[in-house]
Amino acid sequence: MNTKDDNRRGPYTGNRAQGPGRRTYPDAVNGPRVGRIAPNVPRAQRVDGDEAQDNRPAERPARGGDFHRGAAYRAPTGARQYKREMDGVTPELPEDDHILVGRNPIREALRAGRPVEKLLVASGDLSGGAQEIVRLAREAGAVVQRVDRTRLDQIYPAHQGMLAYVAAVSYVELEDILSAAEAKGEDPFIILLDGITDPHNLGAIVRSAECAGAHGVVIPERRAAGLTPTVAKAAAGALNYMPIARVKNLNRVIEALQEKNIWVVGTAMDGENAFTADFSGPIALVIGSEGEGIARLTLEKCDRTVALPMKGRIESLNASVAAGILMYEIARARAT
Repeated sequence: MNTKDDNRRGPYTGNRAQGPGRRTYPDAVNGPRVGRIAPNVPRAQRVDGDEAQDNRPAERPARGGDFHRGAAYRAPTGARQYKREMDGVTPELPEDDHILVGRNPIREALRAGRPVEKLLVASGDLSGGAQEIVRLAREAGAVVQRVDRTRLDQIYPAHQGMLAYVAAVSYVELEDILSAAEAKGEDPFIILLDGITDPHNLGAIVRSAECAGAHGVVIPERRAAGLTPTVAKAAAGALNYMPIARVKNLNRVIEALQEKNIWVVGTAMDGENAFTADFSGPIALVIGSEGEGIARLTLEKCDRTVALPMKGRIESLNASVAAGILMYEIARARAT
């Protein structure tokens, strides 16, 4: 017998014939018996097939509450092969009514002429039906973007490989804006936006344009924010009153406006002082993007450029703030 062990644990006084768990130690009076097996433990029962499981604790609901774990059952093909069922629960559609999921809803929306801002397509080979949807989206002027499938899963799991964002309101044609000005008997006052990608800025500009009395806003199809729910929220209801035209080429719009004797005024750092500039008559104001301003070719097509004087150390204003100031300078000139 190990003497060191005996000194540490004390002398053995149990009866080996009684089996394991019967050792007692003098130095642990009234203490628990280590390794003792309780005599009243019930025998384990085997559950087969779909037998009742009333004695089992309730299943914990999955995160989100939409699905819960189904009962585990033994597969007929082999022992200990289990499967979880969804119990026939059908996932709900996205709460955002500006999101379309599934190939058929997207296809029918494009065929019906509903304005689609962006089509997200899962990376990989596309079947014939998916290729048709991509073709229809591109013909409608929507931005088609290939993304990883996990990104679509985060938005809506049952996406069938594609998901579309539709515009908050319908777009109009440039002629509709000009006709609205003519119906009011006013000189056209139009806002052209060159590459405004921030939806908050776009919404704020549309809101200011409506308050300043502009007849419409023109945005390009590419490299620009569309009429998303974020834009609608930032516009604070102005989308319901301000006509928005989406065009493929902003430079051609400028040429078309100039042919109708509408002055096109751009914004540039080296332009004339906006506080002393002449804003009378029919006018189209061009606002550039947040970071790069107006594109070079677009700026060259403008009849003239204006700038807001900077008194502080910061060299530029936020696009929506600068647009609001300039629009009210035009409104003031038109009121005199």
